[in-house]
Amino acid sequence: MTTAVDLVPAALRAKVSREYHNLVDGRWVDSSSGRTFEDRNPASPSEVIATFPDSDARDVASAILAARKAFPAWMAKPAPERGAIIARAVAGMRERLEELAQAMTWEEGKVLAEARVEVNRGLNAMEFQAGEGRRLTGQTAPSEVPGVFAYTQRRPLGVVGLITPWNFPFAVPAWKLGPALVAGNTVVIKPAEQAPLSAQLIVEALHDAGLPPGVLNVVHGGPEAGKALVADTRIRAVSFTGSTEVGKLINRTAAEHMVKVQLEMGGKNACIVLADADLERAARDVVSGAFGSTGQRCTATSRVIVDRRIKAAFVARVVELARQTVKTGNGFVEGMVMGPLIDERALSRTEGYVATALAEGNTVVMGGTRASGAGLDQGFFFEPTILDGVRPQDTLNKEEVFGPVLAFLAADGLAEAIEIANSVDYGLSSAIYTRDVAAAFAYARQSEVGLLHVNCPTIYSEVHLPFGGIKDSGFGGREMGSTAMDFYTEWQATYLGYGG
Repeated sequence: MTTAVDLVPAALRAKVSREYHNLVDGRWVDSSSGRTFEDRNPASPSEVIATFPDSDARDVASAILAARKAFPAWMAKPAPERGAIIARAVAGMRERLEELAQAMTWEEGKVLAEARVEVNRGLNAMEFQAGEGRRLTGQTAPSEVPGVFAYTQRRPLGVVGLITPWNFPFAVPAWKLGPALVAGNTVVIKPAEQAPLSAQLIVEALHDAGLPPGVLNVVHGGPEAGKALVADTRIRAVSFTGSTEVGKLINRTAAEHMVKVQLEMGGKNACIVLADADLERAARDVVSGAFGSTGQRCTATSRVIVDRRIKAAFVARVVELARQTVKTGNGFVEGMVMGPLIDERALSRTEGYVATALAEGNTVVMGGTRASGAGLDQGFFFEPTILDGVRPQDTLNKEEVFGPVLAFLAADGLAEAIEIANSVDYGLSSAIYTRDVAAAFAYARQSEVGLLHVNCPTIYSEVHLPFGGIKDSGFGGREMGSTAMDFYTEWQATYLGYGG
């Protein structure tokens, strides 16, 4: 019988090291303590993919010192040259796209088709930011004094700390590293300990492309390393993607020494479906938005707010489509749509939310339990789950599950739907399905989110446009697009006197 371990391509196994190290000042080194942690396959948790250093504050301090030493020379290098190094790394990784996607499926669990999309998206983001090396423009302005030439320019901040998540272990490190380095900063990155291999492979590619020693340093580990990175007064900015709870802790710590923070956190994203919508299109997008990446994405569709007149028929169609199309299994098996959750904690958390929903009177119309059967019993698999009868005051309308759980609510018209959508602490993404242009503009004007979608799913975004949310979903500036440089640079105004 074929097992989850057997499904991992032999060529990938041959290329992946069994033991990885931190990168500090251009050298691959162990942690100061000698401790390590294991990167495991969520489809087969007994399998250890590789070990990584379990770093502490001493390792973080060494990495920051190396980054500070490298900063003056890296800042002085012309921005187009900095961008060219990033572009070389991107070109090399494009040649290995399949290998990078396979590594992600192995350690994070998402199906291979989604992993390929993510790697390509991350490389597109880095490619765009590499080009920003030729677009770091300032302004000239007329002075009110004769004989003075006034202009502005962007300058790098110094050493920046990047803390990246496990659910997009390639794309998020890619779209943070690109602008941070092209802007002229030096970097210490701490990838998520649940899926560190993908970020490690990006760091290796950048190192091999010619980054000078100390410009990019990677320190692996858990909360101890992350706390040390945020608390160090030599760090000038911290960009974090993860939970709202941790993001708020980072913000409080960083505020004590006046450090810039960029926080991309949770979401409770609503999809509004009006009676005049293209219901087939809406149903397809709801299914992909809810169950893609096993629901483990901050932009996942987690709530559907439907006009009461069509709700029963629409719920039935979504359930039918989900049963037909959402196949759960090992990400290396062709045709699978939904892989495992990341670990036992995520699995238990998802179970707990379903139990809470049932206690509050919600109805499970599909799924609701751990997945079972051949190839599923050993991994962290959960059935795609749909619940109906959810009310605005219920837990499933307010709290982020971060799993394959979709909640249906009813509304009497657009105004009530928008009110329900806005009634949560989060404000990342939302969508509306309607043929009414006036309704679409009313939704866009009133929705309290950073990403708006009309007749397309909540998960959609493009790398040359700003990404981020408001309220408890985001703080400190947007990622991606040209606006990413706003976080990684500061403005300097110069008054150059040349007259008498």
